[in-house]
Amino acid sequence: MAIREILLLGNPQLLEKSELVGKSELEYAKSVGEDLRDTMAAFRKEHGWGRSIAAPQIGVMKEIVYMEFNQPELLINPTLSDFSEEKMELWDDCMSFPDILVKVKRHKTCRISYMDKDGKEISRIIDNAEAELLQHEIDHLHGILATMRAIDGSSFALQSQRHLLDQSEFANQV
Repeated sequence: MAIREILLLGNPQLLEKSELVGKSELEYAKSVGEDLRDTMAAFRKEHGWGRSIAAPQIGVMKEIVYMEFNQPELLINPTLSDFSEEKMELWDDCMSFPDILVKVKRHKTCRISYMDKDGKEISRIIDNAEAELLQHEIDHLHGILATMRAIDGSSFALQSQRHLLDQSEFANQV
């Protein structure tokens, strides 16, 4: 429907908690999902990466995530539970700070529960790249940025220096 401006690091709106989507707002959520899809496609065309985007990144403070992992999917009011004790370290990127990488720890597996675009409740176990991806996006819904999850003070790098970093610590980011 529309390519929206992505809010960038420093915008205080990125630190706000999103509101749940009500059942009566399903059509609105679908419309936001289309904007998220178009915005991500434009970002991907420009930057060459991007697998998902959360509504707060385009200034919509609702619990909506659009992702293209195995297939295009709209997640409404997603929640995570049943986190594994096992964690993985990885270099995380974000459309809200496209020039920066942040090394974070994420749970290797967890359960995602959400409502799909048709209002159907879905719950499933996710792992590895999908798990880290959705932990990142759901953090956005709670006003948490990857920069806040940095392992330590040396866990930041510029995208232009990516070739110098341990490539095994990158998620499948395309």
